[in-house]
Amino acid sequence: MTSQLSDTTIAVSSRPARSLWGEAWVRLKRNRLAMICLAIIAVYVFVAIGVAVGLIAKDWNKSVGASYEPPSREHPFGTDIFGRSVLAKTLYGAKTSLTVAFVASVISILIGVPLGAIAGYFGKWIDEVIVWLYSTLATVPPILLILAFALVLKNKVLFKGTAYEIPLHGITTVYLAIGLTSWVGLCRLIRGEVLKHKQRDYVIAARAFGASDLYIIFRHIIPNVFHIVIIYFSLQFVGFIHAEVILSFLGLGAKEQPSWGVMIDDAKVVLFSQKVWWEFAAATFAIFFISLALNIFGDALRDALDPKLKNS
Repeated sequence: MTSQLSDTTIAVSSRPARSLWGEAWVRLKRNRLAMICLAIIAVYVFVAIGVAVGLIAKDWNKSVGASYEPPSREHPFGTDIFGRSVLAKTLYGAKTSLTVAFVASVISILIGVPLGAIAGYFGKWIDEVIVWLYSTLATVPPILLILAFALVLKNKVLFKGTAYEIPLHGITTVYLAIGLTSWVGLCRLIRGEVLKHKQRDYVIAARAFGASDLYIIFRHIIPNVFHIVIIYFSLQFVGFIHAEVILSFLGLGAKEQPSWGVMIDDAKVVLFSQKVWWEFAAATFAIFFISLALNIFGDALRDALDPKLKNS
């Protein structure tokens, strides 16, 4: 019995230690539902990339049949009022929504992570100013804040009068409206984690070796809390997709290219009067499946990266 225990102990101790990300991937692979959702997300991403490079839905604006043809073998999702393929518009809408959500996520991360890290590390008046800023923004309902930013930024020009003018219209407005208003939650999370990490041994050792404060923050602390950024990204991504759909539905988003929100807006007029349901259904189901997959996968990723679950 003692021999068997010692052999088991030796076998366990001889296994190479996995990193946090390696352990998380092992946990994810054991979750079949999470892997199915990851496959669904991958399909959406491949479709978005295919549309971006012109391999899929290249001729979405081309008439392929009569107006409002119902779903058939030739046109699985039917046609719209102009005889365009609803399937092609739905596939192109995946590119629009995923691109907006990704760019908005990057903007929110670039704002929220540095502000949260600086507030948590330096404290004092710097912390008070940043906390006051995100607390003020947090008092406004997110969707109203996004709508307000979208209205303010609509048809404006950044860096006007210079060689770097950036006209804000359509998708560009949506990028900024969502990204500039969605960093508050991430900033609060990063600030709390940095408050805990700044007193740990590796930070004290870095100070003892003469490392600067900014070097410690961006070279040591942020890499150790970056798993929170990944979890936040996976959980908030679906919210950014919904925000883009809402803005496009209200006429503040994409106009020159297909979007799921625009498709729903176009379909609502004839949904009941002419019983034309297929454009509405196509956009709704596309949103439903990516939302469900992202939510389930985000929850599984959060559990896989939770150090408490790892230790247990």
